[in-house]
Amino acid sequence: MCGSMSKIAENYQKVLEEIEAARACRTRVPKDAPVQLIAVTKNHDVEAMREAIDAGATDVGENRVQEAMKKLPVLDRKVTWHLIGHLQTNKAKHAVEHFSLIHSVDTPHLARAIDKEAGKLDKVQDILVQVNLAKEESKSGVYKEDLRPLLELTDELPHVRLRGLMLIAPNYDDVEQCRPLFHEMYEIFQKVKEFPFQTANITYLSMGMTHDYRIAVEEGANMVRVGTAIFGPRQY
Repeated sequence: MCGSMSKIAENYQKVLEEIEAARACRTRVPKDAPVQLIAVTKNHDVEAMREAIDAGATDVGENRVQEAMKKLPVLDRKVTWHLIGHLQTNKAKHAVEHFSLIHSVDTPHLARAIDKEAGKLDKVQDILVQVNLAKEESKSGVYKEDLRPLLELTDELPHVRLRGLMLIAPNYDDVEQCRPLFHEMYEIFQKVKEFPFQTANITYLSMGMTHDYRIAVEEGANMVRVGTAIFGPRQY
């Protein structure tokens, strides 16, 4: 690179700056509450991942367990792995083996499968529960009215630790249409923090992607999942 910053490094720094600007625009949420940036590496190669990590990325997000398993042995960088895509129960074993935080738990069946596999490894697996606030049929996630029973179930599982909530907003043409959803999700997050849990440690509100992460941060997200704005269009 002859001392110049790579395009990915430039993009990564720009996203960090956008997050800081969005934090400064917060009205209901403490402006100084930190935001964790997860670099989403789906369909991007290991070399691109290394550039992002060398630019400061500490957390990477993958949508598919199989893709992460191919990258893990060759990445040669220390990083925290997040599973942000839909998880099938038959992949729970590998997800528990390789991911620090699973964002996409949305059924009792999946929660129990993760608990079972984590128990075999004598691990307590950190998870988020994915909420489908807009009730999009094309997306996974528990509906708001079914959320509390799922949270209470995960709290009882000995090898699962509930750490918070995740939301994927609809891909509206007008990104401002996401704002009411993010606003409501933050209110739900605040209420969930007050539940009388036994083991849960409600810390993370994961919401916001490349097209809407600025609004998500303004409305209270403390974890955003950004791919295209860092790496450019996905490689197929």
